[in-house]
Parts: sequence; structure tokens; C-alpha cells
Amino acid sequence: MSKRKGFKHHAGRDELRGPRRDENPRDGRPTADRAAGAEQLGGEPAHPRSDRHGNQGGTIWLYGTHPVTEVLRNKQRNIKRLVAISDSQKQHAAEFASLISMRGQPLVLEALDRHAFERLLPAGSVHQGVAALVTPLTPPDLFEICDDAEASGTSLLLILDQVTDPHNVGAILRSAAAFGARAVIVTERNAAAESGVLAKSASGALEHVPLIPVTNLARAMAQLKEAGFWCIGLGAEAAETLAEIDLSGRVALVLGAEGSGIRRLTRDNCDKLARLPTLGPIGQLNVSNAAAIAMYEVARRRADLPATALDR
Repeated sequence: MSKRKGFKHHAGRDELRGPRRDENPRDGRPTADRAAGAEQLGGEPAHPRSDRHGNQGGTIWLYGTHPVTEVLRNKQRNIKRLVAISDSQKQHAAEFASLISMRGQPLVLEALDRHAFERLLPAGSVHQGVAALVTPLTPPDLFEICDDAEASGTSLLLILDQVTDPHNVGAILRSAAAFGARAVIVTERNAAAESGVLAKSASGALEHVPLIPVTNLARAMAQLKEAGFWCIGLGAEAAETLAEIDLSGRVALVLGAEGSGIRRLTRDNCDKLARLPTLGPIGQLNVSNAAAIAMYEVARRRADLPATALDR
């Protein structure tokens, strides 16, 4: 059970962070011009999520108006390439120029025809005519989250136990940004990772709320308890509703995959189980809907919860 005490112990960081990936240099050099008539743009950060440990290997395409706009706001994002369908390039040129004029990394907005543009992205991508090739953000480790929470009387985290659908995880990130959650913790394996689909569903929230993978969820929950977090699992079989439970202080809401729910070991490591009361023939909610309702219940009862909602 959680002792709700201050976080003091800093041993064993590598156990919770998971395996390190090869780090790529961030030299900040501009990308080469790839298309005739491409426009030079620049940007300004808003309230970006910081990449404090360097880059993870590989690159991914993020697409859609909101995800790409928030990527441009995030000065810590390493953008390799910025592309748009010709009509969209004209539509967004002025906005993108104002967003990234202060980035310190010259960018070229390439105008491509639709066929060349869509060859860069997975089939069926809802891209809205804009995309950015980026290096994935390296999230803060769990100890940093605990240290940050120690300075605050209240803190809200989300823990997802093997939720694999990137649409659900993206929607949860968006709700987490709206309701002031500090981070979303996921399992290293059998979970949705940063991707174009996830970022599109998150509608820009991926740049604001860290998505933190951990190798061992039970150990991570134990560390959160040591840092004073109260781990509350959501399950339809719980005797108490979420509204009946103390949600003050530091709270980590734990949700499982649809169908299977929270795994037994994860359930055993929760301090409390709670349910969301439902009526009608369908008794279970989509995991992203359940997460949004649960976070709203926490926010509703906390006047001092950090206001980090995206203006969307």
C-alpha cells in the first residue's frame, strides 16, 4: 500500500527506464533543399516538452495539421524534413513561418504533388496535406517525474497496462494534456509506441505530455508509491465508484486493455480499485473514454491541478 511519503530514493534508475537506445547526434544543421521553389521557414516554441536525454534511434513521419503545428512549436523536436502538398503548402506557409522563426534550425517547406507526398506515408494516413519527418522524443525517466511531483502537493499520472491501439493511446494523451496529467506511463512491450497514427490521434498532445515506457510495470508502480502516489485501478468489478474514493494528493490512474482489462499482477499492486458507474446494455467503456472520464473526475475535485490544457 502507498505510504504517500516524499520521494527520496534514487537507486536503480536503469531498472525502470528500460534499455537505452542508440543516441543520434543533434547537430541542428539545416536539411538540404529537396524541391525547386521550396520556401525557407523559421519558428517559435510555445510550451514544448523537453527532450533532455538526447534522441532515440530512427525517424518517424508525423502528419496532420495539429501534430505538425505542435512539432514546430516544440524547439526540442529534431525535424529532419517538412513537406506539404502544393495547395497545403500555400495555405500553411505564413503560419509555419511565424511558428518556427525562432527555432534556430532553418527548415525548408517542400511542396510536393499528392502522389509524391503520399508515397512517404503509410497507406490511408489522414494527413491533411502536411507532414514532418522527426526524431522520436526521449521521455524523462520515472525518477524525474517523481522528483517533479515532490515539489507539488498534487499530481496526476496515467498508467496503461498493455494498451496496444495507437488511436486509444493518442486520445488518452490528448485528454491527459487537457486535464493536467504529468505523464502517461506504458509498458515497454505490448503497447503502442510513438507513431504517426498515435500523434494524429493525440492532436498535438504528444509534444506536451511525456509517453514513458517502463520494462516492469509492477516495479514502476512500487516506485510511484514510494514517491507518494496512490495507484487506483479502474475495473468494472470494483465495489466502489471513483467518486467515492479519495483523489487528493498524488494519484496514478491505472487502466488496462479493452477486453482483458488490468492484468492480475498490476491489479494486485493497485492501492484501490474503482469503477465508473454505467447504465444500459453496454457496461464497459472504450479505454480512452474511461480515461477521460476518470481524469475529469480528478480535475473536478482539484482546484489546484496544473492547467496544461491544449487550446484545441
